[in-house]
Amino acid sequence: MKITIQRAPDGSHTTATDEQDNAVSLYVPEIAGGAATGVRPMQMLIMGLGGCAAVDILLILKKQRQEVTDFKIEIAAEREPDKEPSLWQKAHMVFSFAGKVEEGKARKAVALSMEKYCSVAETLRLAGADLTWEISMITNS
Repeated sequence: MKITIQRAPDGSHTTATDEQDNAVSLYVPEIAGGAATGVRPMQMLIMGLGGCAAVDILLILKKQRQEVTDFKIEIAAEREPDKEPSLWQKAHMVFSFAGKVEEGKARKAVALSMEKYCSVAETLRLAGADLTWEISMITNS
């Protein structure tokens, strides 16, 4: 993998670009000459956790012929207070599913992702983060 971080000409942010030219605007604080806009690097790590889990879960459910019409992950995460560096201490994830999805299969897909397949989850766990989750089945009434 190759990632390039390039400062914007006006100094307001940096842009992270991968080998396929996919780009993300990254935060630069005002004290460093930035505009304090964009995604912060530690936020990106939690976004990566959600993205990693989403890919696993949706792929597992597709293989099981579950018809997911809507899917959302909400993540509440906390960092260590008053520390430098301040690592992620815990993250709680709520996985919401809509469609023709069996609750047991959704629960199993989440467990497989979070306990076996998601490399970001394992990276955070090895750094000491406590990761918890729950699922929510959305019904159209």
